[in-house]
Amino acid sequence: MTPARSSWSWKVERAAAVRADKAACEAVKNGEGRWSGEPQKCTRSRLQKLAEDGCVRLNGGAFAADRALTAGDVVQIDFPEPVDLQLRPEDIPLDILHEDEHIAVVNKPQGMTVHPSDTCHEGTLVHALLHHITDLSGIGGVMRPGIVHRIDKNTSGVLVVTKTDAAHARMSEIFAKHDIERQYWAICFGSPGKAERRIESLVGRHPSDRKKMSTAVKRGRRAVTRVRALEEFGGAKPFASLVEARLETGRTHQVRVHLAAIAGCSVIGDTLYGVPSGRHPKWLALPDTVREAAGQLAGQALHARVLGFNHPVTGRPVRFEAPPPTAFMNVLETLRRHASC
Repeated sequence: MTPARSSWSWKVERAAAVRADKAACEAVKNGEGRWSGEPQKCTRSRLQKLAEDGCVRLNGGAFAADRALTAGDVVQIDFPEPVDLQLRPEDIPLDILHEDEHIAVVNKPQGMTVHPSDTCHEGTLVHALLHHITDLSGIGGVMRPGIVHRIDKNTSGVLVVTKTDAAHARMSEIFAKHDIERQYWAICFGSPGKAERRIESLVGRHPSDRKKMSTAVKRGRRAVTRVRALEEFGGAKPFASLVEARLETGRTHQVRVHLAAIAGCSVIGDTLYGVPSGRHPKWLALPDTVREAAGQLAGQALHARVLGFNHPVTGRPVRFEAPPPTAFMNVLETLRRHASC
């Protein structure tokens, strides 16, 4: 654990029927407790990360985020100094949609991982950002500087990155409250119908395949997606459609899981939740020209098209939009040409 920049200690005066992480964050926000050093902002996501790193203690021992606090409990949080980045900047081209002194917004290409991991040490969005932006926030940790949300490696689209601790803390709050506009485009097998459909379920780790998420879980996180077909291809029983998905929550693989498991129209190119092989009837039902175009996709035909929120520092509403990548549009234009024949 790195040396503390500041510490906060809070003795609980009365029990509360809420999770310990929520109660502690509210106490910090309300000015309760005592500080040693510079006061810090503390979101639940930041607190949980600090707890994982051993920087949060309850009564001198391990901190359990999901338990309720009782009168007399003492919570202590040590806020470490930002860790010097040990990552090597890489001169990878980036489509930067917006940049100011607080945030940057990029159009992440398909096939690029957002941040490094134990199995991915180079070529990530973070490596590229370190080359293009010199003042990334260190609050996200040594491997995730400035990162407040992610897009799957094989999904393209709009992503916001923070450049200061204050912007990072506020953007984390915005995402936690789902006070954000997130709109995706997907090219799917079949169609969910042109009338908007609201999908709500629990989403959690698949019980037998740890790479996947699932709606068939007893314990998970609430996920809500609104979907509708913007265009359908194939007549009365469409073999494909262009789908708009609007997220009310932001769970791992949410759009892909909801479209496949509940709407019944998995994303073309998604081998994890969709069609696993070229022998599948849904794949064979596509026209030859569409299969040829879809074969050029670097992943699933899913694109985070719109991201809108109130700026974390100015409070001004901002909205960013990025067109889908060339391979995505080639599949869509091929479907349109086939439909017009």
